[in-house]
Amino acid sequence: MNLFLDTADTAVLRTLAATGLVDGVTTNPSLIVKAGRAMREVIAEICGLVEGPVSAEVAAGDLEGMLAEGRALADIAPNVVVKLPMTKDGLIATRVLAEEGLQTNVTLCFSANQALLAAKAGAAYVSPFVGRLDDIGEDGMQLIHDIRAIYDNYAFDTEILAASMRTPDHVQAAAIAGADCATVPPAVFEALFKHPLTEQGLELFKADWTRTGQSIL
Repeated sequence: MNLFLDTADTAVLRTLAATGLVDGVTTNPSLIVKAGRAMREVIAEICGLVEGPVSAEVAAGDLEGMLAEGRALADIAPNVVVKLPMTKDGLIATRVLAEEGLQTNVTLCFSANQALLAAKAGAAYVSPFVGRLDDIGEDGMQLIHDIRAIYDNYAFDTEILAASMRTPDHVQAAAIAGADCATVPPAVFEALFKHPLTEQGLELFKADWTRTGQSIL
């Protein structure tokens, strides 16, 4: 499963991308606001930091506006993925841009039917929001299972990009459910490295090694 960072903080991204484990980046208007910089400038910098897909979201709500903004975003860098809303106009724009050879990511997906429509529209990615479904008492991860079954039934090429991932457990569950990718905040990405038994084991090994009085070099 590919791991994307959900961030517009290029300083944080630069540090985490150096691990070689970041496969792409997703952004949204809220993250751009937090960055406090011009959107095109931020997206261009992010695209220079990672080779993988970088989702940049349109702001328009009408078809013509989404098409114009989507084409403008795609011109920033070859690895830009145009992020579009799960609306009727958003899916029409997805189809048009896909026919023009642009990659798209349909966001704010909350049902398997919506994911089916995104795949039929030719989306490169669909973003089911797991955490937000959990927030209202639904099983967000079941949605990943359902979409996976539908996509496998019909051999759709659209990749499932699990979003609104709040914890490392979400990442694990999404991988088990068959998500193609997951996008996580930097704090969740950092947490994936950690387990209390790993830390305890390292402390034990360090103490034992010190007692040997040896040096490897």
